[in-house]
Amino acid sequence: MRSHIITESEVEQVALDILSELKYKVIYGPDIAPDGVKPERQSYADTVLIERLRKAIDRFNPMIPADAKDEAIKRILRIESPSLVINNQRFHRMLADGVDVEYRENSGIASPQSSGTRDETKYDKIWLFDFENPNNNEFVAINQFTVIENNINRRPDIVLFVNGLPIAVIELKNPADENATAFSAFKQFQTYKLQIPSFFNFNEVLVISDGFDAKAGTITSDWERFLPWKTIDGYEKAPESTPQIEVLFKGMFRKDVLLDLIRHFIVFEQEKDTRDNTIKISKKIAAYHQYHAVNKAVDATLKASGGKGDKRCGVVWHTQGSGKSLIMVFYAGKLVLSMDNPTLVVLTDRNDLDDQLFGTFSGCQDLLRQSPVQADSRAELRELLKVASGGIIFTTIQKFLPEGKNDDYPMLSDRHNIVVIADEAHRSQYDFIDGFARHMRDALPNASFIGFTGTPIEKQDRNTIAVFGDCIDIYDVEQAVIDGATVRIYYASRLAHLELKEEERPKIDPEFEEVTEGEEVHKKEQLKTRWARLEAIVGSEKRIKQIARDIVTHFEERLNILEGKAMIVCMSRRICIDLHNEIVKLKPEWYHKDDDKGMVKVIMTGSASDSVDWQEHIRNKERRRDLGDRMKDPADPLKIAIVRDMWLTGFDVPSLHTMYIDKPMRGHGLMQAIARVNRVFKDKPGGLIVDYLGIADDLKRALSEYTENGGKGKPAFNQEEAVALMLEKYEVVCGIFGKFDYKRFFTASVKDKLTVITLAQEHILSQKNGKERYLSYVTQLSQAFALSVPHREALKIRDDVGFFQAVRARLAKYETTAGKTEEELDFAIKQIISRAVVSDKVIDIFEAAGLKKPDISILSDEFLAEVKGMPHKNLAFELLKKLLNDEIKGRSRKNLIQGRSFAEMLENAIRKYQSKAIEAARVIEELIELAKKMREETRRGEGLGLSEDEVAFYDALEVNDSAVKVLGDKTLKTIARELVQAVRNNVTIDWTLKESVQARLRVMVKRILRNHGYPPDKEKKATETVLEQATLLCKDWAETPSQEAEKSDLFFSDVISHGKYEDGYLPIYDLQAAATAFREQTTPKIKGWKPIPDGRHLNKDMFIAQVVGKSMEPTIPDGSWCLFRFERGGSRNGLAVLVESRMVSDPETHQSFTIKRYHSEKENLGDGQWMHKKIILSPDNKNFEDIVLENVSGDDFRVVAEFVCVI
Repeated sequence: MRSHIITESEVEQVALDILSELKYKVIYGPDIAPDGVKPERQSYADTVLIERLRKAIDRFNPMIPADAKDEAIKRILRIESPSLVINNQRFHRMLADGVDVEYRENSGIASPQSSGTRDETKYDKIWLFDFENPNNNEFVAINQFTVIENNINRRPDIVLFVNGLPIAVIELKNPADENATAFSAFKQFQTYKLQIPSFFNFNEVLVISDGFDAKAGTITSDWERFLPWKTIDGYEKAPESTPQIEVLFKGMFRKDVLLDLIRHFIVFEQEKDTRDNTIKISKKIAAYHQYHAVNKAVDATLKASGGKGDKRCGVVWHTQGSGKSLIMVFYAGKLVLSMDNPTLVVLTDRNDLDDQLFGTFSGCQDLLRQSPVQADSRAELRELLKVASGGIIFTTIQKFLPEGKNDDYPMLSDRHNIVVIADEAHRSQYDFIDGFARHMRDALPNASFIGFTGTPIEKQDRNTIAVFGDCIDIYDVEQAVIDGATVRIYYASRLAHLELKEEERPKIDPEFEEVTEGEEVHKKEQLKTRWARLEAIVGSEKRIKQIARDIVTHFEERLNILEGKAMIVCMSRRICIDLHNEIVKLKPEWYHKDDDKGMVKVIMTGSASDSVDWQEHIRNKERRRDLGDRMKDPADPLKIAIVRDMWLTGFDVPSLHTMYIDKPMRGHGLMQAIARVNRVFKDKPGGLIVDYLGIADDLKRALSEYTENGGKGKPAFNQEEAVALMLEKYEVVCGIFGKFDYKRFFTASVKDKLTVITLAQEHILSQKNGKERYLSYVTQLSQAFALSVPHREALKIRDDVGFFQAVRARLAKYETTAGKTEEELDFAIKQIISRAVVSDKVIDIFEAAGLKKPDISILSDEFLAEVKGMPHKNLAFELLKKLLNDEIKGRSRKNLIQGRSFAEMLENAIRKYQSKAIEAARVIEELIELAKKMREETRRGEGLGLSEDEVAFYDALEVNDSAVKVLGDKTLKTIARELVQAVRNNVTIDWTLKESVQARLRVMVKRILRNHGYPPDKEKKATETVLEQATLLCKDWAETPSQEAEKSDLFFSDVISHGKYEDGYLPIYDLQAAATAFREQTTPKIKGWKPIPDGRHLNKDMFIAQVVGKSMEPTIPDGSWCLFRFERGGSRNGLAVLVESRMVSDPETHQSFTIKRYHSEKENLGDGQWMHKKIILSPDNKNFEDIVLENVSGDDFRVVAEFVCVI
């Protein structure tokens, strides 16, 4: 017996306890289910708790008329698009900004046309949350919340409801189970989104956790974008010993924090998919460092801009790649509401950076609640600042230069509610000494100033602090890498690969000053002599040819290992073009003149006066933006961008993994540029900077300044460190092979290659913990190898690593664990394995072992004999172990006793093998015997005359030897058959969670056992064993249609041909037959009888029928089986009813009957007579129109039945 460690239900309870501590009300999902003890849902398709939502709306909006509130709820529930993310975005707008409504209200003013007062149309908002008073909202955590959509049943672990809306979903896994990982929880969410998409229309946060690790994301987040939450209070990181689930819940789901995140920290960004020219929408929620930095910045701004403030808000320093642009968006969005609509002026130092940041802000207009604008001139800037409030204006610092050298800058606005947001706020960019600070103050004397930077402020840089104030928040490289927000950067010099004489090598003068791209374009005749001299050497024909050759070779090697993109940074536009031309000479297939084709492009500015052969590379802003979209798309063929200044700051391409630098760069500019490769993307282990100019000293200086100025962690590592790690792991793997000669693989034929791989597996498996050690070290070697290529040391061992990976992949195939990700099992194998290794012949583990692939479910004598005869006994053991383990898992899902027995036998054999108590050959004999017993068990039911299900219950009873002796085989078989029928007839959705159903089943089982004289002293244990078996076997009975049921037109496995109302059964009718029966007043033909569980009071006027059509969704999903009650009279207004009409047919089904919401206006004809003046039949799905009937007589129309619920 295995010792109890921890279970998933216990992790769930821990989560619920934390939520309870946070003052969430905890509710057990089955209790409020449609058939629960306190139902709050009409059907399992309902995902919003309507009454809770209605009460919250009434509480927050007391002055709004009831009709307007009802209309708001309809709008919330309405599904308007087949796209989940579009529906989610629409709901988020209503949640964050209120639901817009209009209604008629009596003005109290007399109308000239009538004697009374006139009605006015009022426009208002209905609020779903009280954002100002978090405790005025209702926070509920519901576990085991079952959702059924399109006949698919899913049950997320915990759903967090705020005011009845399912805002957050939490999926938990068992930390003690190696198969149950946070990644498997992530994959489960992907399945949920496909199968029950309407549930996620209202979702704001997804959380995955195994109890220790915990990460949060949104409905569009990829695996790498699910991030941890590392702090509870926002000031101190939580201790490592605190489980992440506790930190995330207490840090993120505190009531005020959750509402703050929903209102101010969620954006929907649009990206163009260049392959099919469509727009992809990504929903993003702030990471913990972004959330707390923004709140600190907003608080500092409110303080600095107040009456006693000094207008210096401070500086936010968050390392490049950690989402600084989004931090600025979140800050602007929250400040707009916190400061009562200020004017925000966003400053950048270059036009291209202005465009990029402007693009980010423009994509987040919902959060900003306005459209940002760009000021192209000082006059336009002045005009835009004339408003009294509001507006987000983008401009560059150059707009703040006076026209004359010693002139004062004119005042643009003296308003106090202006906040200047400076991007990359440090001396090297803004040149405060030269007067930008003074000019900005002259222009906006009462504005407040805040700075954002991705690089640290130098200690001696007092000007930045003088203008902006002290540091508000720091998020450095070390923390970003630990959190998974960025990857490490590695540096490699390729100077040695350029065969240049000493005089041909460029030397960078310490006093050298860079010329910007703009200066190069507009001041051609006035270029600095020192720059021009260096540019001539760097751009010499011989040198460019050599660099082109080296880049082509280097990047092709990189692409063999890691999918992704590269950027080449050159010193001048001329060099960009010359290098491009040399590259396409070597690789003509990489070139295409059209912007939407080709693998390599030059990105630069220019003018009509530039050379004719340069013109194809000079593009306007829109064309550069299109190329940017291509570069950002990882699947687009555009792989290499050659740039001078463009795209070096603020341009995010996560798949960019290599940057080739052939340009003098220093300080902040260098740090910003190299950070282009630190973005997280799939299995990218790190970014690589390749140096052709000798910037090592500048890089060291920049790194030194980074550390001196408060940064933790190394922004860049020498590639030699990765190479050293690679060689260390290589030696370890070679040590595992020891004297085994694996190198003969490289000269062997394909057939012999298979043999070598098989022998290599056998060699590893024969060692103590050999497989585990080998799998671990080869993964580590692969990661270091991916960072090192194409270093010469990496190329030396390329084929060896390929062989190691091939053996690793084969060994991994024997693993029965499901928790490992594909990325972990096959890390970079498609890129790394050399051409000599790649072969379809080694994909199949049986073929690799020299065996025919068996019918695993049968385990034939022929196959078992073949395994027994295998010369490689350790390999044979691994193969059999996997096959038997998979077979036992399958049986355990059907037969509890068989599964336990076989699992125990297999564990014993594995224990003997691992302890080397007996030799591999003897263990294999035992496994083969086990396989034969399993095969015999499969046939046992035929001999007993029992079905597979009946055998499972028979085994559960037969476990008791005394019962077998007393009752005999025949009686046990009878009991088994009756148990199967009884359980089948009583299982319902979530029956394993409902105590009432389990109690009834327990009574029935005991009754059956007593009726047949089962030994009383063994009855209790037998009952529990039978119920445990029922839990396994009946999972599918309650949740999915059986195959037999699918063949018929009934979706229930518990339907009987004859039943009684008194016994809890209802008849099933064809809906058309039921609807049209009133003509002749005949009873429709009964298709079968179905039990209705949980003690619902049944009448003979009730029946079951299937509803086809989407007009009543989401109340009645298409294809649902529903409970109806024949017409009993009384008011039916507002009810969903089944009606038949001879006046009109249903436009969706074209039948004379329909199910709709009923509304009637009657006219009194006198003498107790009346008629329907108008009948309106309304669908719940607003994509369908009302059916309106006027002047209806009793002969033409009849209500047949009332809809009760979906079953």
